Amino acid sequence: MTGKLPYLKETPSQTAGPYVHIGLAPGAAGFEIYRSELGWDIAGPNAKGERIRVEGIVIDGTGSPVKDVLLEAWQANAAGVYAHPEVAGAVEEGFRGWGRVITDFATGEWGFDTVKPGAAPGRNGQVQAPHINLWIVARGINLGLHTRLYFEDEAEANATDPVLNLIEWERRRATLIAKRTLRDGKPVYRFDIRLQDGDETVFFDI
Repeated sequence: MTGKLPYLKETPSQTAGPYVHIGLAPGAAGFEIYRSELGWDIAGPNAKGERIRVEGIVIDGTGSPVKDVLLEAWQANAAGVYAHPEVAGAVEEGFRGWGRVITDFATGEWGFDTVKPGAAPGRNGQVQAPHINLWIVARGINLGLHTRLYFEDEAEANATDPVLNLIEWERRRATLIAKRTLRDGKPVYRFDIRLQDGDETVFFDI
């Protein structure tokens, strides 16, 4: 049989989907499916350290905001320790070190509250500067993109970070540095992610 049936409409689709925001962040999409949103609380109420806000926008190759992005974040606590189920008591009670957010459908803005992570051990005994790992999926992205957010007020630690130092050009390293401001006395770090153009954010093949 050829041709289209007049009473059937084409099913909507997304590269990272379909309906990725409904399946992975239903509460943010207006669907009350779970008692608590999966991965929404990154630090928990008992986490020590400086409370911060992280915000940004994902920008495509035309300079426009991408409004259907899902981001996942992984981080250590303020002492530089990651939550691990096999290491009881390694982090504060309720500290997940992982979160999931989607962009605002109207503006493309995303953000989450957490604590600023501490320096964490890396490979071969090297110390990594405080950072947050990010994974990004959206329309037009066939495979999730991995990147890192570093903090501009950690310049000394950033200068010796083994991952940042894998990036040859200083201009490219700068795409991984979040800018710090204050809002009502609370630190806010701005981290815009560019998918293309000359200032494209560094992404890692992991």
